[in-house]
Amino acid sequence: MSARPRTLSRVAAVQALYQAESAEMSGETVIDQFVRHRIGVLPGRGGLEEGHLQEADVPLFARIVRTATMQQDVIDGMIVQALPENWPMNRLDPVLRAVFRAGGAELWIADGAPSKVVINEYLDVAHGFFSGDEPRMVNGVLDRLAHLLRPAEFSAAGG
Repeated sequence: MSARPRTLSRVAAVQALYQAESAEMSGETVIDQFVRHRIGVLPGRGGLEEGHLQEADVPLFARIVRTATMQQDVIDGMIVQALPENWPMNRLDPVLRAVFRAGGAELWIADGAPSKVVINEYLDVAHGFFSGDEPRMVNGVLDRLAHLLRPAEFSAAGG
């Protein structure tokens, strides 16, 4: 996976949202833990392969996690609408839920990266976590969310 700071922020956001859900922690607690223990230059810490994301863009990471946790009910509702009927949220792998929430949160941020960039980035992130059909599902769900949250980007581009 790429070591670009913004990409690493997205990977960290997915990991943080997964941790927040599995450990029932608040977004702020997880942000604090990640900034203190997993992001930044810490002596004796390994690289990405050891779960350390030293080059991550901390403001972007924190903004994604805050938005995902503060708007989780709305984002989850939109994810449910974008999923096939036979795929309820609780049936999804928790990491996949975290990918959808992080991507949905970033699409929620109106002044963020363009939708196509966000979708491509989370598609790359999904490929880092999954080897099956999940990345294709990420592409489809985030595309539907992008059309809901940022219709102007698609009407201007012709679809």
